[in-house]
Amino acid sequence: MVAVLGSAWRRKLGWYPGDWIWPALLALLVAVVAGVVSTVWVADSSSSSSETIVATTATTGIQETTTGPEPAQTPTTATTPATSPKPPPPPPPSQAPASWPAGKSGWTIVLDSVPSPNGRAAALAEAKQALHVGVKQVGVLDSAGFSSLHPGYFVVFAGIYDTEAEAQSHVIDAHRRGYRGPYPRRITP
Repeated sequence: MVAVLGSAWRRKLGWYPGDWIWPALLALLVAVVAGVVSTVWVADSSSSSSETIVATTATTGIQETTTGPEPAQTPTTATTPATSPKPPPPPPPSQAPASWPAGKSGWTIVLDSVPSPNGRAAALAEAKQALHVGVKQVGVLDSAGFSSLHPGYFVVFAGIYDTEAEAQSHVIDAHRRGYRGPYPRRITP
């Protein structure tokens, strides 16, 4: 059964994270079902006749809690402090492939090498897939433009690093994202 699911996954997405994904997805499904059930249960129990009222004073910050039926007087003398608006969320990560800086020597992580006859479009599609699964700073290099690379390939890379050690420390992230053979490589124009 797992082999059938794995081959279907590969046909659909072009990569397969491993057999560990099925127990993880089952655990996620159980968590979602438990969340839905608890939300329905909490919503149902909160519609009962007793309510909890919480009032906070602006000067002391002390909370007063009353449980029971709602009091007859609805106006309250407690004042709540003004809350400042939340800052906007950070922008989503860029889904555009990165470019190698012109004339820069450095290190990167090679995710894949696509033969040039397959075309740049295939390499760009793989780079976008890597971005989609969360790999950072992914781009495509034409190996013919770099003396440290074997010509005839489009290289899908992740990251621009100054040292081999720095690049090596990020290889594990590519492994976690489903890449089986990422490796650090020196890039020399």
